[in-house]
Amino acid sequence: MGRILEVIVTSAEEAREAEAGGADRLELVRDLASGGLTPPVGVVQEVLESVRIPVRVMIREEPSMLAGPPSDVRKLRSSAAELSRLGIDGVVLGFIIGGRVDLEATRYILEAVDVPATFHRAFDEISDAAQAIEDLKEVPRIDRILTSGGPGSWLERRARLLRWAEQSRPKIEILVAAGLCPDVLAELPRDTLEFEFHVGRAARNPHQVWGKVDSQYVASLKNGHR
Repeated sequence: MGRILEVIVTSAEEAREAEAGGADRLELVRDLASGGLTPPVGVVQEVLESVRIPVRVMIREEPSMLAGPPSDVRKLRSSAAELSRLGIDGVVLGFIIGGRVDLEATRYILEAVDVPATFHRAFDEISDAAQAIEDLKEVPRIDRILTSGGPGSWLERRARLLRWAEQSRPKIEILVAAGLCPDVLAELPRDTLEFEFHVGRAARNPHQVWGKVDSQYVASLKNGHR
């Protein structure tokens, strides 16, 4: 069994390309240049009708890691509830406040859904990762944490990721944000490591936020040919 590969997509066309290339799961967003925002309901429906692999959907309305005032949080909760009823695999969200997980907003939003959730790369802006993991283990629905593993070389990051994985399991899996780091991308085809991988620009032609998902790029990542 090969590495589990999650690919960011913004449309049904990209979703089909990712699936054709061997992606195992999709993260659906709009406005990738802003880090990914909540896509329109119509796009979510179109993607779900276009592919058979699991689709997780971003819940985020501002290019910030803050949930915002109560009125914004209520809108996020409403969006999450509506999208969760469409048959998606899960939602993706990540809010911090004062350098820690915004537990109040996160819990409030996830109370409205009946699907799993990924806590996205807001995790990388938290000051105490170990404490954040303990906080997230107490939040129902969270089953993945997306993180690049922090600063340093891949060996340093990998050691950190393994430590976090040991702490977070069995409730939460670590999903590695590969970025464009060659050393990280080289790990994708190996079946001996303990992580799932998440790619955005690496699956796009060209490797820019405005590039398009390319099935050949996805296949290369999945099969280990960089």
